[in-house]
Amino acid sequence: MSHSHSTVTSELPEGRRRRVRRLLAALVLPLLVATIVGLVALWPRGESPMGSLPLLQDGTQIVSAEVIEAPDPDDPASEMLARVTEGGHDGHETAVAPPHPSVAAHIDVGDRVQLLYVPSNIGTGTLYSFWEFERTVPVAWLTVLYLAAVLAVARWKGLAAVVGLLGSLAVVALFILPVLMLGSSPVLTALVGSSAMMFLAVYLAHGVSIRTTTALLGTFVGLAVTVLLAMWGTGAANLTGAAETGLMLFQQFPGISLGDLLMCGIVIAGLGALNDVTITQASAAWEIAAADPGVSRRRLFVRTMRIGRDHIASTVYTLAFAYVGTALPLIMLASLVERPVADTLLSGEIAEEVVRTLVSSIGLVLAIPVTTAIAALLASSGTGADDETDAEVSRPSSRYPARSCG
Repeated sequence: MSHSHSTVTSELPEGRRRRVRRLLAALVLPLLVATIVGLVALWPRGESPMGSLPLLQDGTQIVSAEVIEAPDPDDPASEMLARVTEGGHDGHETAVAPPHPSVAAHIDVGDRVQLLYVPSNIGTGTLYSFWEFERTVPVAWLTVLYLAAVLAVARWKGLAAVVGLLGSLAVVALFILPVLMLGSSPVLTALVGSSAMMFLAVYLAHGVSIRTTTALLGTFVGLAVTVLLAMWGTGAANLTGAAETGLMLFQQFPGISLGDLLMCGIVIAGLGALNDVTITQASAAWEIAAADPGVSRRRLFVRTMRIGRDHIASTVYTLAFAYVGTALPLIMLASLVERPVADTLLSGEIAEEVVRTLVSSIGLVLAIPVTTAIAALLASSGTGADDETDAEVSRPSSRYPARSCG
């Protein structure tokens, strides 16, 4: 099946298509208006705390340098020799001690590094210290390869998805972060910010159509479930968010609720996978309806849920694996302590990751049948026979082979 959005939509009779559009508009426009009102009401005004902390002390400077002699990773006292390439000391060679043996093991001749120049240390002779690796070139190449792969496989739709991603990240940078710093409610910020991100991501990547609007409604249902569960889960499990990073934030913003901030992070973290499954389910339902225009709503729902169950099975462990990978160093440290596995999973920061995974997965799983039901209601004319049993529907047929849209 290779129908485009417009082709699939045009399978509906003109009168029915107008009714469906009016119904979707009646449901989505209030959400859009509420999102815009929330953005205007919460939008940060005045001076933002972002960028208010100086990175360097007066007189200090970060300069680029090239490694001309690598340190010995087996000798903790070994130093590297670097040639400064900017900052008024071009060509100056200096010995610099790596901050840690693990850093020394990654330093090779020819590497570009950043050094911290502290002129006030002229009396001690330690004018330069290691600051960071220079990563501009490799990250730029990875970005180019990423864009090339997206364009080669998904073409203009892939480019539109990248634009939607950039728009969503702009919401995070320009709205969510400064609003949280100014002390607004993390719950309201998560709701409004996530809604804005979803409108941008869905409509920029997939266009405005009946199909994408159906997916957007399912996404909002999953988002509402995720917010409610995140609020209950962080409160019931007494998750404080008082990890090392959280405590540093609390020092800068004493009035902030670290638990509510954790809840906000849980909601945002699950948006991508949530949008993925709702778009897949809506597309699957419209494709099946286009291939079998007379299919009943019940049969369309059951057939589409066959794809949805496969998607649930894959996406649930995708979320779990993603969080395990992120928290792997933390899990390694926690596993050193002699205590039961259950106690380890329920301790501090690991419990936060467990709750994050469970909440996101529940919202994702429940969004699939909701999206499927909405799509089946809108895509099917409801005139087909409904005498096919669940067992018959669940078996791949020769006429309509099973497809995997995940």
